[in-house]
Amino acid sequence: MRRLLTIDCGGARLGASLDLASGTTGLLFVTGGSQTRIGSHRLFERLAAALAGDGTPCFRFDRRGIGDSEGEDGGWRSSGPDITAATATFRRECPSLERIVGIGLCDGATALALFGADAGVDGLILLNPWLVETRPGELPAAAIRRHYQERLTTPAGLRKILFGSVSWKKALTGIRKMALPENRALSDEAAQALRRHAGHIEAILASDDETAIAAERELARPVFDGVLTRAPAKLPTGSHTFARPADLERLRAAVEAALARL
Repeated sequence: MRRLLTIDCGGARLGASLDLASGTTGLLFVTGGSQTRIGSHRLFERLAAALAGDGTPCFRFDRRGIGDSEGEDGGWRSSGPDITAATATFRRECPSLERIVGIGLCDGATALALFGADAGVDGLILLNPWLVETRPGELPAAAIRRHYQERLTTPAGLRKILFGSVSWKKALTGIRKMALPENRALSDEAAQALRRHAGHIEAILASDDETAIAAERELARPVFDGVLTRAPAKLPTGSHTFARPADLERLRAAVEAALARL
């Protein structure tokens, strides 16, 4: 059963949805960008319905200034109080919960990494976390590397080179970008924050998504040693929001497997 409710966050009312179920581990959803609690391509709405049907209570909310919520949208970095208020409301509405696991996509995952411990979340599932800041329209260096590695090591890529369908101007621009030092301030900040988290932490990555490719590289750095409970799970898709036909069921299975370990 799904209920609509509101949350108080610093005097602003936030719109929220609660999918009730009998389980004692609840899942708190945090969206990325300026998405509402439905999620891109209805990802979070559909995932919450599927997981609740399998027994996991699910709570979704719009942060201040987004969707059905009052207030001003200060971006994901301002969402700490929203996550805290949502966690407290989830516990109050479902008193039988023994723990709450946060699940976030993109900078929603980054928000959970930075603010989840203070919000009282007991575990984290990070979907394609945004760990490398780039300018609009720019790819992370790790994604550019992957692109040219495939060009040089796959038959399709080699055919493009041999038959002259490669833009050498774009290639040289990409090579120059790969040579520049990466901005790792956000990655380092996330690693430090995650070390304060006492609960289990897992990551689920889309195999061919640029943000996920960059995240995988960052999560392999020494600064993240011991942060994740296990190596990131990788799902075979290039969709950042897991919007392709088979993605939802794969993601559902991966999340349920993570919850069983958490």
